[in-house]
Amino acid sequence: MLIAGFPAGAWGTNCYLVAPAAGEECVIIDPGHQATEGVEEALRKHRLKPVAVVLTHGHIDHVASVVPVCGAHDVPAWIHPEDRYMMSDPEKALGRSIGMPLMGELTVGEPDDVEELADGARLALAGLEFSVAHAPGHTKGSVTFRMPETTEIPSVFFSGDLLFAGSIGRTDLPGGDMAEMLDSLGRVCLPLDDSTVVLSGHGPQTTIGQERATNPYLRQVAAGQGAQPAPRRGM
Repeated sequence: MLIAGFPAGAWGTNCYLVAPAAGEECVIIDPGHQATEGVEEALRKHRLKPVAVVLTHGHIDHVASVVPVCGAHDVPAWIHPEDRYMMSDPEKALGRSIGMPLMGELTVGEPDDVEELADGARLALAGLEFSVAHAPGHTKGSVTFRMPETTEIPSVFFSGDLLFAGSIGRTDLPGGDMAEMLDSLGRVCLPLDDSTVVLSGHGPQTTIGQERATNPYLRQVAAGQGAQPAPRRGM
């Protein structure tokens, strides 16, 4: 399997391209702010053909390049229905203006083809399978995508802004909720095998085992204790 990832834009949001191998179809995860050039470069480098864009949530730092990427390749975007409005109204999702200079760089709106994600869904795209888990807390429509373990690679977990290396997503923006975040961490993350590779929305790669042992928020959830609000990271 091929996973090509890069941090994009002002918030360093991780965008991923996932394919069975070079030269095949691929899925693009979270093409955020200023991600278009990086997406096109990765497509050329690995000779990939995108078939879909899938989104962990609707914040502008994860969806800002959805319209140009989907339009250039005539592919659908998948998003949870509770976050769909954010593609057309990103400022409402933040509870404030994100600034006219930045907004001037963005193509706000929905692509021509939008599909809605559901908890427990299994997406068969580009010869790959993604298990969808609704994981509110950062936003009401946050989801994660998990790919099953094979004989060649461990399970891969695209956590969005639910779980980071050493931290968790912020809950202080509209739709954020610490109680929901803690529930999602316990329900979605803790049952995963320690070998599961975590590719998050911001920051470096980690594993569930590493986070179970060292992440203060995941450890507190496992112990049945409350957690303090997370440091701000991304949007």
